Amino acid sequence: MVAPPQLRALLFAINALLRKRRYHAALAMLKGFRNGAVYGAKIRAPHALVMTFLFRSGSLREKLRAILQATYTHSWNLARFVFLYKGLCALQSHVQGKTYQAHSFVSAFIGGLLVFGNNNNINSQISMYLLSRVLFALCRLGVEKGFIPEPRLDPFPWFSGLVWGLVLWLFEYHRPTLQPSLQSSMTYLYEDSNVWHDLSDFFIYNKSQPSK
Repeated sequence: MVAPPQLRALLFAINALLRKRRYHAALAMLKGFRNGAVYGAKIRAPHALVMTFLFRSGSLREKLRAILQATYTHSWNLARFVFLYKGLCALQSHVQGKTYQAHSFVSAFIGGLLVFGNNNNINSQISMYLLSRVLFALCRLGVEKGFIPEPRLDPFPWFSGLVWGLVLWLFEYHRPTLQPSLQSSMTYLYEDSNVWHDLSDFFIYNKSQPSK
């Protein structure tokens, strides 16, 4: 199917605009916004779907609303952050005439304050996810730069043991300090497995089904 001449002319003009280097920074912000929205939805929707139907009570409509709300929040926040980060990086480079490493930190710091500064479940999960990666990366950077001696043996087994030891101790004795979603997961694993009445809630279901 051949496109109408007006549509072909419009597409030609848009593609010509997209190729202009003078608008690259602004267009990169727009594409960053687009990619942030798409990636946020792809990441959050499956996670929200599984966690909601596993652990959340309520009607089907309430569950679907919760899934859509979580997906929207993650997608919208990530889109805004990428847009803001790229814009601030471009602004600093333009003002100072070149790009410095500090530009990334300053831009992301401001974006984090403005976009992810609201303490809610979605922002908390995203920030904690990033924290674990940042700590790993800083340890590797420290070894690479010589600030931390390179270990003779793989420290990962000790790290894993420490993490699991701490999280189960916190769950058993200081549960309110853990994030609600983690509490729900660990309750399902370590507490619900202590209770059953017959084969149905021992193997088939987690809990007894209500009598009809």
